[in-house]
Amino acid sequence: MKIDIDKCIGCGLCEEVCPLEVIDIVEKKVKINEGCVECTTCMKVCPQGVFSPYESHFPKCDACPVMCRIPEGAYGACKRYFNENGMIKRKARVHTYEELEDILGHEEGGIIDKPLITGIGSGTTYPDFRPSPFIVKGIRDGIDIVTVVTEAPLSYSGIKLKVDTDLYMGEEGKKIYVRRKGKRHIGHLCTEEYGSKMLSLGGVNILTSKDALFAAKTIFEILQGKKVTLEIEDGAKVEVSIGAPPVVNGKSEERMRVGCGSATTGLFAPYIFNAADEVIILDGHITGLFSEHPSGRYLNKKRSGIYIKGQKSTEGRYFLNKGSGWGGTDIENPLDVIKEVDWDRCPEGMTLLITETTGKKYAFFKVKNRAFIEEKPTEEAMKFLEILRDSCEPSKISVVFAAGVGGSARAGVTKNPIKLTRAVHEGKVKITIGGAKPFIFPGGGINFIVDYGKIKYGSIYLSPTPSFILPVEYTMTLETFKEIGGHIEAIIPVEDVLK
Repeated sequence: MKIDIDKCIGCGLCEEVCPLEVIDIVEKKVKINEGCVECTTCMKVCPQGVFSPYESHFPKCDACPVMCRIPEGAYGACKRYFNENGMIKRKARVHTYEELEDILGHEEGGIIDKPLITGIGSGTTYPDFRPSPFIVKGIRDGIDIVTVVTEAPLSYSGIKLKVDTDLYMGEEGKKIYVRRKGKRHIGHLCTEEYGSKMLSLGGVNILTSKDALFAAKTIFEILQGKKVTLEIEDGAKVEVSIGAPPVVNGKSEERMRVGCGSATTGLFAPYIFNAADEVIILDGHITGLFSEHPSGRYLNKKRSGIYIKGQKSTEGRYFLNKGSGWGGTDIENPLDVIKEVDWDRCPEGMTLLITETTGKKYAFFKVKNRAFIEEKPTEEAMKFLEILRDSCEPSKISVVFAAGVGGSARAGVTKNPIKLTRAVHEGKVKITIGGAKPFIFPGGGINFIVDYGKIKYGSIYLSPTPSFILPVEYTMTLETFKEIGGHIEAIIPVEDVLK
């Protein structure tokens, strides 16, 4: 890249986004070190117009629109293609499905459910009109099978983070930010699921925004297993790392709840019956009041004189305000959940247990002189709490990748893309992502989500367009391949590839 050094103000945006990390800021001025491939990523974020293109003599990589100029012995911006003796080569090998079965699981299926080879290491289809890098044919159960593989750059993509926690993060729909030389918008807070929160990061609108490169880099770091701190608008700071417990405002959540307050009340009713005269399960979704709950009545529990706050849903089930208190509610002192007490029905010595759905926080009380006095829990109360905790699974961060291959990626398979789309929805063509089975959304296009944990680590790449590059396989019978107008002329025997 050419540099107009007098324009540089040392803001560091170029250093932050450089995919090969060859840019430094030295004494508040930019310096480009050896290894620059002229991907122009720095030029996209520079507010001062410091950079301009310069076509060097190095060979051009034509595997994507970035068109890197790669020096001898170096990789391009996506870290896939390598200059070896003046030739641009894909520096990886194609993987078979069988090599990955420890990750994918040994599932049974039909003859086209498993690809003959995977797209991992295959290279890409660019320009889009040419056939995919590998179109292979083999025989399975006496039937000719075809698998078409590619590494597809997908701008219409992003990730969904499943965060196992009851800790309050913020209101649904609020923006998610990351700090990268400023505050960068990279996603939004989605719905609360059963003991989890869903965070959406990326997507085409963000990956084409002014924060696109910062968002893509953050998502890629998450996919690499790095710890990343996200900030939710008017909400919490959340530390996320795949497979690790979430940390919300400095609090680590080790266990996810076994159920909501009402479900917990029903699931453990026999233990709750003996734990105390009244039990309240505090929960930001549904709080349970045992003696009023159907499970308590079924066991002939005597209705106590305790009435709790919240909007009553049905008997023994209440909706409380959400917050950073007990069980994801706004209750900071457990007794504050009580709205009123009929002391004639709460005699001297009556016991009360209040707990979260995980059993992490709890308090045990006994009525003395018409007041609730905290005491050490009884043996029966502790028995219930221990069983409750043991039933709660470890909290962790999980990721699904969401994308669409309904665009130009189809051209490497067929000369008639709509026929491919229809064949996918009819079940005649099975798509896998690095061998992993995705869920294909109904309706038009080929949109999918796939469990990132099923994809071999290091198989997803980042291009500074920005887009994510995924290994994709299309498997079908030879007959179907002909019907959809596939690139018959490009078929090679799978045995030749395996050799």
